[in-house]
Amino acid sequence: MDTKTNSDVALTTRLKPMTAPLKTSTKKAVKKTTEKPMKKPVEILREHIVEILSDSGEGAQKCGQTFAAIAARMGNGIWTVEIIPAEIQPPARSIEGASGNRIRVGSKQISNGGDETDLIVAFNEQVLIGRLRAKELKPGCTILLENKWLHDRDPGIIASYSQTRDEIIEQGYNVFEIPMEEECLRYVKDPKKGKNMFVLGMLCSIYSMDMDMAREQVAFIFRKKSKVVVESNHVLLQAGYEWAESNLDIKYQIPTTKSEETQIVVNGNTSLALGVMASGMRVCAMYPITPATSASHYLSEVFQRVGGVVHQAEDEIAACAFAIGASYAGKCALTITSGPGYSLKQEAIGLAVMAEIPLVVINVQRGGPSTGQPTKGEQSDLLTACYGSHGDAPKVVMAVSTIEDCFYSMITARRIAETFHMVVVVLTDANLATAQQPFVRPQFSENWVAEPVDQNSLPEGTTPYDWDGQTGLARRLVPGQPHGMHCITGLAHDRNSRVAYDPEINQEGMRHRSLKLAAFQKTLKTPPVYGGGDGDLLIVGWGSSKGAIQEAVERSRAEDLKVSSLNLKFIQPLPSGLKNIFQRFNKVMTVESNWNDDLESDLIDEDNRRISNLALILRSRYLVDIDCWGEVKGQPLKPGAICAMIQEKLNLKGS
Repeated sequence: MDTKTNSDVALTTRLKPMTAPLKTSTKKAVKKTTEKPMKKPVEILREHIVEILSDSGEGAQKCGQTFAAIAARMGNGIWTVEIIPAEIQPPARSIEGASGNRIRVGSKQISNGGDETDLIVAFNEQVLIGRLRAKELKPGCTILLENKWLHDRDPGIIASYSQTRDEIIEQGYNVFEIPMEEECLRYVKDPKKGKNMFVLGMLCSIYSMDMDMAREQVAFIFRKKSKVVVESNHVLLQAGYEWAESNLDIKYQIPTTKSEETQIVVNGNTSLALGVMASGMRVCAMYPITPATSASHYLSEVFQRVGGVVHQAEDEIAACAFAIGASYAGKCALTITSGPGYSLKQEAIGLAVMAEIPLVVINVQRGGPSTGQPTKGEQSDLLTACYGSHGDAPKVVMAVSTIEDCFYSMITARRIAETFHMVVVVLTDANLATAQQPFVRPQFSENWVAEPVDQNSLPEGTTPYDWDGQTGLARRLVPGQPHGMHCITGLAHDRNSRVAYDPEINQEGMRHRSLKLAAFQKTLKTPPVYGGGDGDLLIVGWGSSKGAIQEAVERSRAEDLKVSSLNLKFIQPLPSGLKNIFQRFNKVMTVESNWNDDLESDLIDEDNRRISNLALILRSRYLVDIDCWGEVKGQPLKPGAICAMIQEKLNLKGS
């Protein structure tokens, strides 16, 4: 870890200035609070991307989540992206310690985090630097910058603030220096406990938000606190609103469309947890791991209300074994983890495959290998999910692509696991786990919940693995069931669950476990093509990249490019009809957030190029020359980057 002092970090971090200074400064001088609000024109926007950044623990994430919730309640489309530092307690005023939220607000439904940021609120200048280096800010982006550092006791901090401010102004950014802490001190003794609500008030003013709705949302998020805390935050919210009304000359409005149906706004992990409860699963065994933990934490708060149990095991292996045991006893169970935990569960997953015990495994993917980037999203576990086992261990692998899909996929996964007595791996990732999006409130259906396991006495002579010759399926037995009692084993076994090393018996067991996957594949529908049914380029994606890919396709088709896309929900097994779709396009490629070599590198050619996960699977399955593109920057894929790639692939770059 970097052990430099705060001032050392500030002074050694230099932004590249423009080659020529601007003729006029874009720094905005702001006045003290005035008595009357300014009269200013309101600019109508189709959408805007807003970021709130602070040191960890200063409340920028809560501010962003609340701002997004207010926008959603008003009728805007939203998509949020959490900005999370890799360290639990990073040093204050450090570039790597930036914590916050990115909110894309639009006049219609939003399916992804979008491209560069339009407006950013920064609690110090250091948290800005990483975003600038990553080119996350739109040219001319509006920056609301806390100016308390200009009066700090440390000369190094003053120098860092002044230098960074001057350089971002020189680069053409629209900078407003805001006395956030000074204003908050008028109302609270500790501005760290409230500055985020002052900022929320400013944003409500800038984006013409309904303040009554804002007050309701603030009361909701502090509902477990005392009345004094709620009132204090209401005061700061109003103070921020009034200050912005009187001192900032920017005012936007994003038209809203009220949904006729009740909606909920949750993140992906909460949606998963809600889906688990709706599915009828009753046991969740887990071990804490970023970024999956919040799903099981939410379950631990509410699961008991529907008769569920969350078991925190001593490690990942024990969590998987506990879930298998619970499912063997008749309650379909799940275990939630991320990449490193999934690796540790492999042997136990193999036991569930061999013993044919229903099991749902959720893998909230993150950057790797090893500890990698624990707070950043990636799609690098696909091959592990499909093939990461010793021996042949067929399992269903499905991927979720939206916040709403996180909910309904849990119901689907449970039904598959219990119908086919199989392991079902559900792949999501950190980008979906923390993102928020409104969707229509689900209305519970009894059809979501499978029938209880039949525990009636069985005919004498019933065998525990009485495999069907066409489907591989056998009746599910539970411990203690009359005439169905048997010993479970992870060894090769015959239809009576007796350990057997006979070549023909081993072959028979393998065949029937594989037949279940084939039988399930027959139930899958060919996924629809987004865009035209034929053309010059088909982009195939899976998981959280769906929204960005489809938006890129929309933009490209608006420019008369013959581009379409296809999103795969089931990857093992793959649905029928894909090869026929591929043959209708001149080029087919995958877009995904895992590594593939760039052919533009001097060292890389067709013989040594490493191919991305899905492309490798599709090429081997269909013997089609499928190209691939992706990024592993720890950020969600951007539609603009995909559009640029499309231009290049169609040889239109620079045209």
